[in-house]
Amino acid sequence: MTLPLPAALAAGNHRPMAGYVARHVRWSCVDGVATLTLDRPERKNPLSFESYAELRDLFHALRHAPDVHAVVLAGAGDNFCSGGDVHEIIGPLIGLGAPQLLTFTRMTGEVVAAMRACPQPVLAAVDGVCAGAGAILAMASDLRWGTARSKTAFLFNRVGLAGCDMGACALLPRLIGQGRAAELLYTGRTLGGEEGERWGFFNRLVAPEALLAEAQAFARELAAGPTFANGITKTMLHQEWAMTIEQAIEAEAQAQALCMLTGDFERAYRAFVERRRPVFEGN
Repeated sequence: MTLPLPAALAAGNHRPMAGYVARHVRWSCVDGVATLTLDRPERKNPLSFESYAELRDLFHALRHAPDVHAVVLAGAGDNFCSGGDVHEIIGPLIGLGAPQLLTFTRMTGEVVAAMRACPQPVLAAVDGVCAGAGAILAMASDLRWGTARSKTAFLFNRVGLAGCDMGACALLPRLIGQGRAAELLYTGRTLGGEEGERWGFFNRLVAPEALLAEAQAFARELAAGPTFANGITKTMLHQEWAMTIEQAIEAEAQAQALCMLTGDFERAYRAFVERRRPVFEGN
């Protein structure tokens, strides 16, 4: 029998996020599924210095949020995200020195690092424009639902920057292959929804009017699963990129043994014996 977490340990490491009040994005959480919405639809949901920082801090905080089991990342209106706001970000960056610019680029990269490090699966619901940093947010998610009218563009090259932004040169080739990633990063061209599904960038395409509902429904399935084990799966998917096959096999042996200590593992066995669906509790 697994004992409950001591109150003092829980107080320092469990910080519920369902009631979080966002300032620069929109946030809601129902039954363990959080929906994080980029909410500037009149300008295709661009990011600002403030929203970058809030996203970084929010995803970092999710590492300690036992009440959030899956996250849907979406854009308000008919678009996902047009990238960094030209007037609020790009303009102010002109003329800054290297130390100040590095403060900005490190902050943007920390958003992706925090998305990868949080244990909850992140599902991007991508409709319409998904460009620049918006394409990066979709790329950094664990799963991507798109629409036929999705327009994804890693357009850094078109504004005089390298394609190596926020981890793109590491993450994108692993999603769609080295050659295809190179084409997108060298040219900044738009990847349409159907092509994106063929290339493996999108897991599936959904009708625009059903996109958010279907993404949330799938997230609820994930949230109803063995969430501790799901977090281990996400961790291993990320960490094993830097391992040999032998190292990965041993790491997975240790990870699976840890999952076998959970109540959810026993619950699944009891449900199988009793010929019913298991009800997981995430511990």
